[in-house]
Amino acid sequence: MGNSLLAPSTLPFTLPDYATITTDHVREAVTVGMQEQLTELAAIAADTAEPTVENVLHAWERSGAVLDRSVAAFWVARSADTTPERDALMAELSPALATHSDAILLDRGLYERLRALADRAGRGEVELDAQDSYNLQKRLTDYERGGITLGEDDQQRLRELNTQLAALSVEFEQVLSAGRNAAAVHVTDEAELAGLSDDEKATLRTAARARDLDGWLIPIVNTSGQPLLDVLENRSLRQRIHQASVSRGLGGEHDTRDLLVRIVRLRSERASLLGYAHHAAYAHENTCAQNTGAVNDLLARLAPGVVQIAEREAETLAKRLHAADPAAALEPWDWQFLASREAAEAGFDTDQLKPYLEFERVLHDGVFAAATALYGITFHERAELIGYTDQARVFEVRDEDGTPLGAVVIDPYTRPTKKGGAWMTSLVKQAHLTGDLPVVTNTCNVPPPAAGSPSLMTWTNVITLFHEFGHDLHGLLSDVRYPSRSGTAVPRDFVEFPSQVNEIWAWEPALLTQFARHHETGEALPQEWVEALVASREESGYHTLELLKAMLLDQAWHQTPLEELPEDGSGVEAFETAALERAGVAFPLVPPRYRSTYFAHIFSGGYSAGYYSYLWSEVMDADSVAWFRDNGGLSREAGETFRRGLLAPAGSVEAMDTYRAFRGANPDVSHLLERLGLGS
Repeated sequence: MGNSLLAPSTLPFTLPDYATITTDHVREAVTVGMQEQLTELAAIAADTAEPTVENVLHAWERSGAVLDRSVAAFWVARSADTTPERDALMAELSPALATHSDAILLDRGLYERLRALADRAGRGEVELDAQDSYNLQKRLTDYERGGITLGEDDQQRLRELNTQLAALSVEFEQVLSAGRNAAAVHVTDEAELAGLSDDEKATLRTAARARDLDGWLIPIVNTSGQPLLDVLENRSLRQRIHQASVSRGLGGEHDTRDLLVRIVRLRSERASLLGYAHHAAYAHENTCAQNTGAVNDLLARLAPGVVQIAEREAETLAKRLHAADPAAALEPWDWQFLASREAAEAGFDTDQLKPYLEFERVLHDGVFAAATALYGITFHERAELIGYTDQARVFEVRDEDGTPLGAVVIDPYTRPTKKGGAWMTSLVKQAHLTGDLPVVTNTCNVPPPAAGSPSLMTWTNVITLFHEFGHDLHGLLSDVRYPSRSGTAVPRDFVEFPSQVNEIWAWEPALLTQFARHHETGEALPQEWVEALVASREESGYHTLELLKAMLLDQAWHQTPLEELPEDGSGVEAFETAALERAGVAFPLVPPRYRSTYFAHIFSGGYSAGYYSYLWSEVMDADSVAWFRDNGGLSREAGETFRRGLLAPAGSVEAMDTYRAFRGANPDVSHLLERLGLGS
């Protein structure tokens, strides 16, 4: 069988032919693809004709086709369904790909070719439209940030740093994933599981059997907080689960501390080499925030008020605990359980929604239905198309007039071979230049159903599915010329904005009555529950503080000068403690959403110094929610405006220019402050 990655796929939407792809195929295709791209780019640099849009920008975008499709196909499969072979190949390829990137960004001939095109455009000899101009500007910026102006010795050190960082990032992710699986809590006494439904216990029993264990196994999810802490009545078990979660990476076989320290120290050295005060300054320059001061100002503005809200919540929960056990002191593993009881007494508990949240109905009558109502697009399962696992399903997406728009691959269920969290990726990027239609993925970690049972979701699962589908829509509704500027190719602090906006439709009362129906009777969610759910949407101090703590840890690691960073992993916990105390958020009852030792976003996920982006994007999200409220809500007219004004331009023009054109002004932060309960 030949290597299908070496030529464009013949499957619909050029979906990778996963039925035939092996790790050897990936290795061959990536190796061939890197060499092909270097040859193609060398031809651009050596071209003696006057530089034009066609022989520079268009030729550049068409280069590396084999490499791009091979890396995309492999990354998706390896992240969602890894094997030892795939892990080993990732560790092998990452440094090679970093070296390949440096070979391009440190090529003086290619840089001069770009500069020559910019000079011709400046003299009026070449006409650039908005997309051409922005693409050229971004490529020049990539070179200038990539070390093109450094001397030869410094460039060599930069290559070494980039190669080491690529390898360490993969190693961190692999150790972290193994540690998360190893941290699962084994239960042998069913009495300890009081508070769980029969279906939930059946799922945990299936997880235990998968590891040849008796009893029940509680997997650990990627965040500090664990979903079952909402309902488990046994305080001792809650403590075991919490401690298993927050102690990940702090020692033993899966210790990540030395790895993360090496990463931040190398990033700091690289930033200094490139002329920046620290890695955060380097990262923020290329974002909507533009500088570290703007990021710090936003986080500092929220910290005091958020801590005060969390402290008030803690006082209420401590009183509840004291009423049940006068000798008990409130601990972090009590918070979720007591808060859910508090909500239930107030008239509503999201845990009672689970029988009404069956996955297929949520997907079709909720997520897909909202996209149809807003954008006119429809979804049609293509059972004959094969995804990267037998659990991944492919849906053709059609525009309102019936023409194919692209495809989305849905992969909802957790498994030991899938990394934690949820994410969207682009297997194929929309681009008019290549004629490609987009293929995107939606990968979540919803607990799989036990045999013979429906897949019932938590409300958090539902919000996550809507969130990731917002990223999918950004990819599917992209309408740009260049593949490198397609879909989610926007600044890190803008990329979460469309996904956060898409979450609002999960709360839409009319849509709720469609997708929230009892899995046995088909009965709609009672109207009083709908009203209570919508009323409960205000963010809790706990949730906001855990996010803020993680954002501040990210900034601390990436703004601290090299000489003040820990020298090895033994200093990680002290560094964390000092950073949170310095920021005024050391409140011990709320752990960071991610402690450093399992903070995959910043040490292996591309969010270094950028985890604040969820908050920055939420400013635009809250402002856009106000716009939808005033412009028809879940309607085709409002959706069309949002689609054409914000989703379609993707990364082809300046992100904040896109936002201002849509909204008529900069985002109004007062809407977010109101949402967080912080006034204006």
